[in-house]
Amino acid sequence: MDKKYLGPVPTCVAVARTSVIVASLAPMSDRPRLDDDGMVDVRRSRRRTRTVSAYRRGETIVVLIPAKMTRLEEQEWVTTMVAKVRRAERRRTPGDAALSARAGVLSRRYLDGLATPSSVRWVTNQRARWGSCTPLDKSIRLSSRLQGMPSYVVDYVLLHELSHLLVAGHGDDFWQWVNRFDLAERARGFLEGVSATTPSGGVDETGADAAGVTGVQHCGEPDECGR
Repeated sequence: MDKKYLGPVPTCVAVARTSVIVASLAPMSDRPRLDDDGMVDVRRSRRRTRTVSAYRRGETIVVLIPAKMTRLEEQEWVTTMVAKVRRAERRRTPGDAALSARAGVLSRRYLDGLATPSSVRWVTNQRARWGSCTPLDKSIRLSSRLQGMPSYVVDYVLLHELSHLLVAGHGDDFWQWVNRFDLAERARGFLEGVSATTPSGGVDETGADAAGVTGVQHCGEPDECGR
């Protein structure tokens, strides 16, 4: 099958589809499915005849395919398009060094330069938190699930963890630091929206349950706080 990638990712990924023999009509994909790196939602359209496209919505990658595509063709195209979206996200996502530099900028801008982490890095093993901080060694970790989200959302989570270097708990004094960020409320709304569509449900690091109701998130360990 001839695959041609056209257009930017993740805003839109378009692929020309040529010379495809349709063996049968495949039923509509009934629900998003979970792969190793997150949710993939395959949607069939009767108006779509020659193109396949993909984009990210929160934690889910949505793949749009023609309604007459067979299951075998669907599997091949979904694998191709999901890989393209994730490659594009990795290209535009800052590495650990850039993340550490950004932490310095945020500390100076919003925390009077008082938060000085020893390390800031991305991690792939945080599925129940957006980030975590260990005040004892001043290390900060951000979940790779944030990659591809708007920059102000990443900044908000990073500033949240930086604030834990000043205040370990989540009392009023802690939120006074965090709320210096001018897009704090908007970022919280974005993360609560993502949490509301998280299949596993429960309370995640935003402090929002599956219905989007704000709750309280406590530190998991005496020397570790996260959100």
